[in-house]
Amino acid sequence: MSKLDILVIAAHPDDAELSCSGTIAAHIAQGFKVGILDLTQGEMGTRGTPAVRLQESEEAAKILGLTARHNLGFSDVFFSEDKAHQVAIARIIRKYKPEIVLANAVTDRHPDHGKGGSLASKACFASGLRMLETAWEGIPQEAWRPKSVFHYIQNNYIEPDFVVDISAYWDVKKASILAFKSQFYDPDSNEPESFISSPGFLDFIEARAKEFGHKISVKYGEGFTVERVPGIRNLFDFI
Repeated sequence: MSKLDILVIAAHPDDAELSCSGTIAAHIAQGFKVGILDLTQGEMGTRGTPAVRLQESEEAAKILGLTARHNLGFSDVFFSEDKAHQVAIARIIRKYKPEIVLANAVTDRHPDHGKGGSLASKACFASGLRMLETAWEGIPQEAWRPKSVFHYIQNNYIEPDFVVDISAYWDVKKASILAFKSQFYDPDSNEPESFISSPGFLDFIEARAKEFGHKISVKYGEGFTVERVPGIRNLFDFI
């Protein structure tokens, strides 16, 4: 088993790449181990198929250098926040014991994003309950609760509580996004148009990164919100 430093939980394949892949790449470059847990296969999306999106996810994982990537196969659009879904996520959290979880935006255009963020947060809490019994490959698991849950920002603008400088990793972020060829702009594609398939959408992703970067006086940034006030031991932790 490989312990993860950071686990990114995403409602759909490509949520993580669009919203926090620069942060992922920056931390992997520093030696941290990062994994992604996709909750659904995005089967209700306008373009592509579950099989294609799984292949694209694997390609993006290679580009980013992930330690692990899993897909729980929850029902796209129709998954719920009930016990069964929380426990399924808790099993992954207990398997990898991440210190930090990055989760979907607290609210967004796509209802799965806010729901996914809430579900991830609830699962992190449940994972820390000693009386919740789970097992992996027949072996009982120990309780584990990540130290922090941060929510990445997606389509809708949300004022970030902090911004990560991803300027040195913009090209990696862009490459990981473009690994999802079925989803984004391709002039030769015969797929129907979708909200994210226009060339303007990728322009928006770059503009958002520049906007967040501007907040901290760097070229590109990714914004996050917090569930509780984070503590630091040294004022020089701020840049």
